[in-house]
Amino acid sequence: MKLNIKHDTHYTYAEQVQRSTQYLRLTPQGSARQRIISWQLTLPEDAVSTTDAFGNVLHVLTLDHPHQDITIQANGIVEIADEADDAFAGHLSPLVFLRHSGLTQPDNAIQAFAQRYHQPHAVLSGLENLMAELLLKMPYRPGSTRVTDSAAQAFAACSGVCQDHTHVFLSCCRSLNIPARYVSGYLYSEDSTHVATHAWAEAWVDDRWHCFDVTNNTSSPNQHLKLAVGIDYLDACPVRGMRLGGGSENMQTIANVKLMSNE
Repeated sequence: MKLNIKHDTHYTYAEQVQRSTQYLRLTPQGSARQRIISWQLTLPEDAVSTTDAFGNVLHVLTLDHPHQDITIQANGIVEIADEADDAFAGHLSPLVFLRHSGLTQPDNAIQAFAQRYHQPHAVLSGLENLMAELLLKMPYRPGSTRVTDSAAQAFAACSGVCQDHTHVFLSCCRSLNIPARYVSGYLYSEDSTHVATHAWAEAWVDDRWHCFDVTNNTSSPNQHLKLAVGIDYLDACPVRGMRLGGGSENMQTIANVKLMSNE
């Protein structure tokens, strides 16, 4: 399938920001699964392009002059090959993704939940069962958690969004000594009300990464476009920044993923 992506992020501030730096992971990489036909970022100034520690494409946008708003736009066309095996492991050892972070540290409740679905001789089946049961325990409910909530907090709240589902799944996997990483990206859906920006997990089993999208209870990433990977949300989120001054902040983001004809 061929997807057309448009993603706009707009920041406004109550007061002037003296200077700011934005870290942008808004550029997908080509692979056996995703062919980048076109992609561009429209930014208020030129950004430095580099690669971060996880191999993601990273743009660093620095504004050294006073400003009161920032507009960041990403758009492009990407073709997703449904049957292709995206087995690229990256340059890091999967063992890196056994490390817990503040957002994924398991508590006793998460550890006990993970153990109930651990199948040492059928790891993938066990993780698929865990994914399904996790969604039943934590129904998708926008607004029920905050972006700063940890896996343990979201699990205790018994609800959340894709970020929370992914953090809890990662926490479960790592507590079972299964490497797992956070993935940010876009999701195509025929439902126009569906949120296009998305997060899911990948677990390292049988020498390759396997997709686990808890929010949609699927292990088939046929409608997913990968942007970045990391230990947790903070490593892979599309936009993250810091600033001096500005007072209160308002951020509006709109992402649209549309299906294009293959002609």
